[in-house]
Amino acid sequence: EEVKKTRAEELVALAETIKVLNDDDALDLFNKVLPKPGAESFMQVQVTAASTRARAMKFLKEGVRAGARADRSRFDAIFLALHGKKVGFEKVITMIDGMVSALKTEQKDDDAKQTYCTETMDKTDDKKKELERKASDLEAAIAAAEESIAQLTDEIAALEKGIKALDSAVAEATENRKEENAEYKDLMASDTAAKEVLA
Repeated sequence: EEVKKTRAEELVALAETIKVLNDDDALDLFNKVLPKPGAESFMQVQVTAASTRARAMKFLKEGVRAGARADRSRFDAIFLALHGKKVGFEKVITMIDGMVSALKTEQKDDDAKQTYCTETMDKTDDKKKELERKASDLEAAIAAAEESIAQLTDEIAALEKGIKALDSAVAEATENRKEENAEYKDLMASDTAAKEVLA
């Protein structure tokens, strides 16, 4: 977001510089600066070019201040061209046009990267939500399984208790039957002895 703001400020500064250079006053100034056949106004041309350069420098410096974190190497190249005596404004305008074009290209690249990052973040967020939902479902299944295990453990304990009670009842019944069998055998032996005595 801050990069976009800085680029926008750079573009405004460059547009103002181009506006100054393409202004009617600048055209008049260029017409005065360019030597006319038979005109000998060398001193006037130098002063006029210097004032135009000064105005262009002023706008560029404002652009640099506005975009303090921006890549200053672009501006430095234009400053160097403006300070030089041999380079005309055509070269400076070409450099500014190149900067504007490069800034637009970088802005498109940044927009594409931002779109890609936003889409990637959305996909990652969706995957995260899906995994959280699956984890929640698994936790619920684990809780249900643990509850079922506890219930089965209680049922097994109750069945074991019932088996022990049944074993105890069977042992008691077996003991009772042995006693009853012994009594029955004694009774039969007594009956047999009584029949023999009576017979």
